[in-house]
Amino acid sequence: MNQKNQSFPFHLILAVLILFFVIKLFVNKPVIPIFGFHGVLPANTPTSQLQNMHYPEKELEKVLEHFVSNNYWFLTTQELYDYFIKKHKKVPKEHSNQKPIMISFDDGYQTVHTNLLPILSKLENKYSQKIKVVLFINPGIMERKESTSTHLDCQDLREGLKKGFYDIQSHGFNHKNLMTLSRRELVKELQQAQIKLRQCTQDLDPQQQVASHLAYPYGASNKQVRYYASKYYLSAYLYNDKILDYDCKQNYYEIPRIPVNRQMPFQQMLEIAEGFQQDKSLQKCEVQ
Repeated sequence: MNQKNQSFPFHLILAVLILFFVIKLFVNKPVIPIFGFHGVLPANTPTSQLQNMHYPEKELEKVLEHFVSNNYWFLTTQELYDYFIKKHKKVPKEHSNQKPIMISFDDGYQTVHTNLLPILSKLENKYSQKIKVVLFINPGIMERKESTSTHLDCQDLREGLKKGFYDIQSHGFNHKNLMTLSRRELVKELQQAQIKLRQCTQDLDPQQQVASHLAYPYGASNKQVRYYASKYYLSAYLYNDKILDYDCKQNYYEIPRIPVNRQMPFQQMLEIAEGFQQDKSLQKCEVQ
């Protein structure tokens, strides 16, 4: 057998190995659904008081239990940033076979604390797994006396943070449309939100991960808003019916989220999470 024939099996094996690793690389690149909720409707809510943007408590429990029992990884904003946006850290071994997902709640409604926290505790006891949820909070609204019955206060945030369920992030100080503000007002909205949230949680957050990330109120942003957001936050989230694709060229300040309200059926949410959703309105991100 000549030298050329002897080298053939080696080249064949090498080609097969390269093909295997290329396929593995593409198969393992995740598409990450980031769901954006608001309030949580208790089971006994009268039909006349049902608000479209909030989500029923019983349906939410079904959704979360499905995700827990089907090996999902509930990402925090910092984990998403480290492992899938910045990509400067390797996914920990304990999460390597899990499907990443993020569950977020905007505006800091009191029903998130009163109705969701017991569900999270119940599922932790049942499955021995901690579910992390992201709360995008407006501390200016939180501080208003007239908001105490409708929105979380500092003690509520601290309780959820102590228990390890809450990832507390910024939604601007007073939930203003940031695109309509002067530069001075914009900086104040961004800066004061971060300061107040960190003051509330400072002894519980030695690494200052609280208020390191932002969700734009109303999902509204432009070049100026993104520029000033980058001065105070590591990343920022939209509200735009798109799914985060690992292969997209990411702008840290245009992370897509999927709005969830009472009109989204349980099955549709599962299909989105599993990657089977064919709705053309839910395109993979095309951020440049």
